[in-house]
Amino acid sequence: QVQLVEYGGGLVQAGASLRLSCTLSQRSDYIYTVGWFRQAPGKEREFVGASSWHGFRSYYSDSMKGRFTISRNNANSPTYLQMNDLKSEDTAVYYCAAARAPAAKDESAYFYWGQGTQVTVSS
Repeated sequence: QVQLVEYGGGLVQAGASLRLSCTLSQRSDYIYTVGWFRQAPGKEREFVGASSWHGFRSYYSDSMKGRFTISRNNANSPTYLQMNDLKSEDTAVYYCAAARAPAAKDESAYFYWGQGTQVTVSS
């Protein structure tokens, strides 16, 4: 069973930057994509972006492009979510997840999930 753990959440002021990281407990030949999702209070969970397993390609939700960057150096490294110029509407629990499909953007494609890390942006 693959386990994912997110690190790096916290309370920041609007305009600040924050980097989240996600580690996997083990490798799996069936994991093609590592993604980030977020869920704001009272809203549904939404796709932020994802990286291919080896870090060659990144994918983003259209609304997240520009301020958010996902990176993964290689198959053995954590997956990072760099968030810049944070806004109050970015306040959410951020989840890391792993999918068995390439270029997965839909939540249903992700089989393994972390517990989430809280990001709070004060205005």
